[in-house]
Amino acid sequence: MFRLSPYAWSAQYLFGFFFCYGVYLPFWALWFAYLGVSAANIGLLLGLGLGTRCVANLVITPRISRLDHLLPALRGLALLGLVFCVIHILCGGSLWGLALVTILFNLAVGPIMPISDTLLNFYAKENHLDYGRTRLWGSIAFIVGSTAVGFAVTEFGDGIIPWIAIAGMSVGWLASLRSPNIVPQPEVMIDKPRVSLRQLLKDRTVLVFLFIVALIQGSHAAYYGFSALYWQSVGHSEAMISLLWSLSVVAEIAVFAWSRRWFDHWSATNLFRLAAFGIMVRWGMTATFIELPALIVAQSLHGVTFAAAHLAAMKFIQKAPSDHMVALQALYNALPLGAVMAGMTAISGVLYAFMGVHMFWLMALMGIPVLFLKTPKIVASPLPCTVEKIS
Repeated sequence: MFRLSPYAWSAQYLFGFFFCYGVYLPFWALWFAYLGVSAANIGLLLGLGLGTRCVANLVITPRISRLDHLLPALRGLALLGLVFCVIHILCGGSLWGLALVTILFNLAVGPIMPISDTLLNFYAKENHLDYGRTRLWGSIAFIVGSTAVGFAVTEFGDGIIPWIAIAGMSVGWLASLRSPNIVPQPEVMIDKPRVSLRQLLKDRTVLVFLFIVALIQGSHAAYYGFSALYWQSVGHSEAMISLLWSLSVVAEIAVFAWSRRWFDHWSATNLFRLAAFGIMVRWGMTATFIELPALIVAQSLHGVTFAAAHLAAMKFIQKAPSDHMVALQALYNALPLGAVMAGMTAISGVLYAFMGVHMFWLMALMGIPVLFLKTPKIVASPLPCTVEKIS
C-alpha cells in the first residue's frame, strides 16, 4: 500500500481539521442564531466550548505522552469530532442538547492542536519536514473554510454551516487513515515516568515561557474580539473588514512558508522579542490610524505578532526532551492560548466600553516586558527538570 511522506500526511490532516475550524470559529454563533438561540445563550455556549478546550488540554492531552500513540490519537479524535459535529444537527434548538454536544465536541477537538503540533515537532526534530511549511496548510484551510461558508450561506442560508464543517472533518479523518512512511516508534526508556503538568509548572523555565507567550498572544484578545466592531464604527464596510482579516492570515502563511529561510538560525528568545516589537508597533498603529493604508500595514504585521511567536514557541518545545513535548504543548494551548485569551477577551470588553480604541495602547504595552526576558532551555534530567541557559 502506498504511504505518504510525513509532510503529505500532516498537511492533509491539518487541512481537514483547520477547514472545519475555519467554519466553527467565525460562523458557529451564526448557526446557533439560525436555530433560535438567544444572544446571551450563544455567548454561554461559545464560552462553554472555550472552557472545555482548556480543560481537555489540561486533562486529556498530557495522557497521550508516548510518541507511538500520536497517530492513533489524532485519528480517533478526528472521528469523535466528526461524530459530535453530526450530533449537533440532531439537537435542533434544544439548549441543553447543544450544551452537551458542545462539551463533547470540544473535548474531542481540543487536544488535536497540541497533539498535531507535537507530531510536527517530532518530524521537524528528525528533519523529516519543515514545520512552518507544513503548518501553513492549516492557515490556508482556515481561509478556504471561512470563504466557503461565506459563499454557501449566501446561496443556501445559515442551515448549511454545520454541513460544511462536517465535510472538512470527514476529509481530514479519511486522509488520516493512510499511514505516513515514517511512523513514530516507542521510546527506549519505557519505564521513565510520564511528565506531569504539575511538575512542569514548578519549573521556572516553563513559567517564563508561558508568561512570555501569554503576554504576546494575550495582546491579540482586543483585536480578535473588537477590531471588527471598531472598524465598522469608523466607516469601513463588512467586505473591507473581511479582507483585512484575510490579509492577516495571508501574512501568517507567508511567515510559515519562509520560516526556515528567514528564522532557522534565530533563537526562541530573539523570535519572541521580534514578536513583542511587532505588537508594540501593530497595536499602536491600530489605536492611532483608521486610514486603509495604515491598517493594511498593521494587519500585515500579524505574520510577526502571531506566526513568529508561534514559531518561537515551537522552537522552545522542540528543544525539550521528547517526554516533555506533549505536556508542554498541552500547557501552551490550555493556558496562554486558552485561559489567558479568555480572560483577556473579557477584560477587553470592559476596556472597550470605557476606553474605546485606546485599549489597544494597553495591548501594545504588553510587549515591553518580553524585550527583557530570556527563554532558557529544558534539558533532560531527573524530575523536576533543570535549566540550562541559552547563550
